[in-house]
Amino acid sequence: MTSPSTTPPTPPAAPPWRDRKRYAWLLGLAVPTLPFQAAALVAVSDWSVLWWWGPFFAFVIIPVLDAIIGPDRENPPDEAIGRLEEDRYYRWCTYLYLPLQYAGLLYACLRWADGMSVPDALGLAATVGVVAGVAINTAHELGHKRETVERRLARIALAQAGYGHFYVEHNHGHHIRVATPEDPASSRLGESLWAFLPRTVAGSARSAWRLEARRLNRRRHPTWSYHNDVLTAWALTTLLFATLAAGFGPVVLPYLLVQAACGILLLESVNYLEHYGLLRGRRPDGRYEHAAPRHSWNSNNTTSNIFLYQLQRHSDHHANPLRRYQTLRHFDEAPQLPSGYASMIVLAWATPLWRRVMDPRVLAHYDDDVRRTNLHGPRAHRYGAPTVRSPRKASSRGRRPAR
Repeated sequence: MTSPSTTPPTPPAAPPWRDRKRYAWLLGLAVPTLPFQAAALVAVSDWSVLWWWGPFFAFVIIPVLDAIIGPDRENPPDEAIGRLEEDRYYRWCTYLYLPLQYAGLLYACLRWADGMSVPDALGLAATVGVVAGVAINTAHELGHKRETVERRLARIALAQAGYGHFYVEHNHGHHIRVATPEDPASSRLGESLWAFLPRTVAGSARSAWRLEARRLNRRRHPTWSYHNDVLTAWALTTLLFATLAAGFGPVVLPYLLVQAACGILLLESVNYLEHYGLLRGRRPDGRYEHAAPRHSWNSNNTTSNIFLYQLQRHSDHHANPLRRYQTLRHFDEAPQLPSGYASMIVLAWATPLWRRVMDPRVLAHYDDDVRRTNLHGPRAHRYGAPTVRSPRKASSRGRRPAR
C-alpha cells in the first residue's frame, strides 16, 4: 500500500532588503558641526592649533577610517530602489545639513569678531571651509532633484562658498560634456590640479553664464534680470556676506573669503579626480558616445561615501542624475580609485605622486593607447604623443548643450 503524496512545504519568503547603512547616513551631519567640535577641543585641551580641526578631520581621520573599514560594494536590489527613493528619512539627512551649516558659520563670525590671533582665525576659516566644500556636495545632491524645495535648498547651501553658478553649469553643462575636452570640469591626463584649477573655475563661470543667457533668450527674458539664476545666486552670496559684515563687523570679511576659497578648492579637487584622463569616444556621426560607467572614477570606500552621500559612486550618478544617493550602485566596469576621495584629494595636491599613482591607471584603462585618453596637450610629449595646443574655444566647436 503506497503512502499518499505530500506537498513539500513552501519555503519562507525572504525578508525584504534592508539598508545596513541606514542610520550611518546621520554621521554626515558631523561635518557641519566641525566649528563647534574645534571650539570644544580647544576649550578642553587649550591647544589653539585645534582650530584647524576641520582639515585634520577631513584629510587624516576619514582616510584612516577608510583604510580600517574598507569598501562596501553592496548594491540595493532592483525591487528595493523604489521604496528607498520614497523613504523621506534619507532626504532629511541632507536637509538638516543646512541649518547646522549656517549655525557653524554664524558661530565662526562671532569668534572672528571677538578677536582671535591670525593663525587661529585662519584655522577656523579652514574648518568652516571644509563645511562649505561639503555643502557644495550637499547642494549637488539636492540640485539634481525635481522638487522645488530641494532645488531652493541647493542654492542656499551654495551661497556660503559663493559658487551658486555651479547649480547651472553642473546640471546643464558638465552632465552634457563630461569626459570630453570641451568640459571645464573634466581634467586631462598630464594636467596638474594647479593647472586645472584656473581653467575649471573660470571656464565653469563662463559656461554657466552662457547657458543661462541662452535659456533666457529662448524665453524672451533679458539676461540682466532677476530671472537669471547665475545673477541671483551671486546676489545671494553678496547679501549673505554683507549681512554678516554688518552684524559682526568688517573684520569677518577676509575670513569669509578664505573659507569660500577653501570650499571651492575642495569642490574642484573632487572634480579633478572624478574624470581624470577619461574620454568618451566619437560616434560615426562625429558626436560623443553616451556617458557610461567607464567614464568616471569610482570608489566604494565606506566612510568617505557616507560623509559625501555616495558621491564616489559617480558612474551611476552620471547614468541616472535624478537617482537619490541611497540607491546609487557600484559597477564592476567602472575604473576604481585606489582609495576614497579624502585620500585622493591630498594625493592630487602633490602632483608628482598623483601622476605616479594615477597615470598608469588611466593608460591601463585604455590598454596603453594614449590616443584614447583625454590628453592635456602641453604635456603630450610625456606620453609619447605629439604636442598639441589645448582647445581654447572648445565649447564653441563642440556640441553646445541646450538648456
